[in-house]
Amino acid sequence: MVGTDGQVDGARRGTAAAVPDAAGVPSWPEPTGPEDGARERLLDQLLDVLDLRAEGVDDRGQDVFGGQTLPQPHGRVFGGQVLAQAVVAATRTVGDGRAGAPAPGDPPPPAAGTARPVHSMHGYFLRAGDSRLPITFTVERLRDGRSFTARRVHALQHGRPLLSMIASFQTPADGVDHQVEMPDVPGPEELRSTVDLLGTPEAPPAWQPPPGDELDEAARTWAVRWARSRPVDLRHVPVADLPPGVGQAVWLRTTAPLPDDDALHRAVLAFASDDSLLEPVLVSHGLTWATRGLRMTSLDHALWWHRPARVDEWLLYAQSSPTASGARGLATGRLHRRDGVLAASVAQEGLVRPPRPGAGAGIAT
Repeated sequence: MVGTDGQVDGARRGTAAAVPDAAGVPSWPEPTGPEDGARERLLDQLLDVLDLRAEGVDDRGQDVFGGQTLPQPHGRVFGGQVLAQAVVAATRTVGDGRAGAPAPGDPPPPAAGTARPVHSMHGYFLRAGDSRLPITFTVERLRDGRSFTARRVHALQHGRPLLSMIASFQTPADGVDHQVEMPDVPGPEELRSTVDLLGTPEAPPAWQPPPGDELDEAARTWAVRWARSRPVDLRHVPVADLPPGVGQAVWLRTTAPLPDDDALHRAVLAFASDDSLLEPVLVSHGLTWATRGLRMTSLDHALWWHRPARVDEWLLYAQSSPTASGARGLATGRLHRRDGVLAASVAQEGLVRPPRPGAGAGIAT
């Protein structure tokens, strides 16, 4: 589990996130079936990556942590991984009894062990990260108030920031309470895992080849290999079953159980929230991940945790894209628990540059 001591529960620890080959490059996990424990190993890899190493305090008074990376076929760090690690790094500095330099009028910092979960984060992706290299996280203690705590986190490689994020933490409190209803869609048991649909006519729209093209075998193999390496099981709701106003709906949960640690579930939710969110932007313009020449990358990410949720239990991710302009597409999402409770809201803007005329079908990277 992830707490102020930064340890991940040993019951869910397993293989390292990446095993370097003779050249020192992390190997890409081969697709394997659940019969040989692959699902558990996938989650163990994620937990290893979230088990950040404390590296002390730098000369600016910032807490420093080190983290590993999940291997990626295109060599770039998955944004959701960096978001989750940044949330872990910030969480490690909350309720530990130490605070940054107080400003005049600031209240005393909360006592050690004070429960103050993360409730929101806003981050900017500044440059692509190298999935062969570790990442350093620095945490600036912006404020420790009576009810709220604020932290700024930078994720660094070669001393340059990959991500700049501010997270806010709040002591649990009573107050106003309302939410939108969960969309009425088929349950996850009625759907096949998205990885099993890739390369078939039943694949989600964003994973279909462009009209008039076919997904070549190399691209299909890449897509299946990528999907089977993910520690989160995605099940897209068929378009015909979507209610009005919902651009896409995806059931998701981790591939194996997680420890009973709310802080860890919030971090893993940040990881999962970056998966599939920009797909409604693509579909709105007749584009897919298989459109060769498509250039697409996340620019920023905002996440609000409204209520506790377990990410190893099914969550419905209802997504839409209200607008796109200036080569940027905005996507929003709502994550509901199985009982209908709204657990989190998400917003992300991504750079979307369509391919040049004449490009064929591949996989956008």
